[in-house]
Amino acid sequence: MNRAQDERRTSYRSWRRSWLGLLIPALVAFAVLVALGTWQIQRKAWKESLIVTLTERLAAPPVTLPPAAAWSTLDPAEDEYLRVKFVGNFDYRNEALVYATASAFRPDVSGTGYWVFTPARLADGTTVIVNRGFVPDARKDAATRASGQIAGPVELVGVLRWPDERHWFSPADDPAHNVWFTRDPSAIAAAKGLINGLNKSLGAVAPFYVEQETPVPPGGLPQPGKLVVQLRNQHLGYAITWYGLALVLVVVFAAWARKTSREARRDEA
Repeated sequence: MNRAQDERRTSYRSWRRSWLGLLIPALVAFAVLVALGTWQIQRKAWKESLIVTLTERLAAPPVTLPPAAAWSTLDPAEDEYLRVKFVGNFDYRNEALVYATASAFRPDVSGTGYWVFTPARLADGTTVIVNRGFVPDARKDAATRASGQIAGPVELVGVLRWPDERHWFSPADDPAHNVWFTRDPSAIAAAKGLINGLNKSLGAVAPFYVEQETPVPPGGLPQPGKLVVQLRNQHLGYAITWYGLALVLVVVFAAWARKTSREARRDEA
């Protein structure tokens, strides 16, 4: 009898150690799942605020492009997507082709093609790189869309944008073939010899670029367009998923603990 009792006590102590050993990982997993759900709720609030801000900026009337003296004081967080207007002369000889990927802001553009980035010379001698719009791959050669090269000063309306961030997986630009994979006006200006240090006859080059809205050139190419806010906002669904997994974990662990506890107490009795 004593031997049987000792075995039961040993079994019960083993169960307690097993239960406590699983409790800690379960608590950690529960905390991680709840934290992920909370993070998605925070991301939801951030995304909704961003959508409201961008919608307001893109709906506002255009303002005069800030002068070159103020360019260094512009803040992307406050000034990106600001609609501006100015007059410039396009330097079509130095246009650059930026490989076009799917854009949440240009639902009117689809298929393989390029954004046409062209320097625009302002009256004060400074330069602003302008994304004049989309061209399909078959029309990337400027000679196939010569009618779209408007001569003389052009009154432009567009949106301020800052360069794309470069990542480890970003393809390397190919200036030798006039193809870029990152929308970076400074890199384009440097490759085209537009920076002061390379060409003393030119003024400053803006650290931003402008997404052209109007005018639409003769022939329609490059294809400019108004930016539209269509950012995906699925954070609530993600939050429900993480919180749901946390609840499932609690239910499963509680059921297992209750069942094994009853078995252990019965054996001890």
